[in-house]
Amino acid sequence: MPTVSQLLLYPIKSCAGISVDAAVLHESGLAAQGVHDREWMVVTETGQFLTQREHPRMALIRPRPDGDTLRVSAPGMDDLVLPLAWRDDAPSSRVRVWDDEVEAADCGAAAGAWFTRALGLEGITPCRLARFRRDVVRPTSVKWTNGVPSQTRFADGYPLLLIGQPSLDDVNLRMRAAGRAALPMDRFRPNIVIDGLEAFEEDYVGALRTIAPAGEVVEFKPVKPCARCPIPSIDQATGIPGPDPLVIMQSFRANARLEGAVCMGMNCIVTEGAGGELRVGQALDGEIAF
Repeated sequence: MPTVSQLLLYPIKSCAGISVDAAVLHESGLAAQGVHDREWMVVTETGQFLTQREHPRMALIRPRPDGDTLRVSAPGMDDLVLPLAWRDDAPSSRVRVWDDEVEAADCGAAAGAWFTRALGLEGITPCRLARFRRDVVRPTSVKWTNGVPSQTRFADGYPLLLIGQPSLDDVNLRMRAAGRAALPMDRFRPNIVIDGLEAFEEDYVGALRTIAPAGEVVEFKPVKPCARCPIPSIDQATGIPGPDPLVIMQSFRANARLEGAVCMGMNCIVTEGAGGELRVGQALDGEIAF
């Protein structure tokens, strides 16, 4: 029987994640300790989002909830402290995530200057920090959901990314056989890690469900394979890119449904019980859908 082995949130898109023992499963993704997954995003002054693809040092920016604030640290920098309380009068800005443009809250000049310095972009690309607005809905594509609507915040495309621990174990067997070092799970930046399946069996799961502590049924459904970008080549502890694991994974994880893209993990949507809680160690019921 599959069980939840890790729950992870990334409060600031493309920055370091936080591991939690329990999280609330919202339609737009996980939330815990007063923060939502991908609730904040670093952007240029024109609103274009920034990621580790171009700025691997983002891996070294570490947000952590601290009471009623989000404390953000980076090497050689004083911490940036962001209030968690929502400001209805926060100035708005238009920001872009891939093909989507949404209204966001701008976190101010001081926060923007902090991220500009942390990324070494002074005199190159001034940054701003955007926060997802509570009154905004960013719908996901229904192309892969059989028409079922969903929503997300600043994630690339869907509210959840699911990976099975046996899948990473299989990848690492092949990495070692090729003379390469094993990869930690954080290279693939999942939200939910599960154990108890065969390697890559999450690719074929129709839905996963459980009973939340309050007694309600909670269900999430894998809908689209996750095509991987170069981020798995970046050491999340150092921010330094290394050999690209996708070169090796190409031989066994290329997906014809996504034009040969190397895939690892499944994007998911919440189909029942939004607002229910998931916990590490929780058992899940699953069904295989071929």
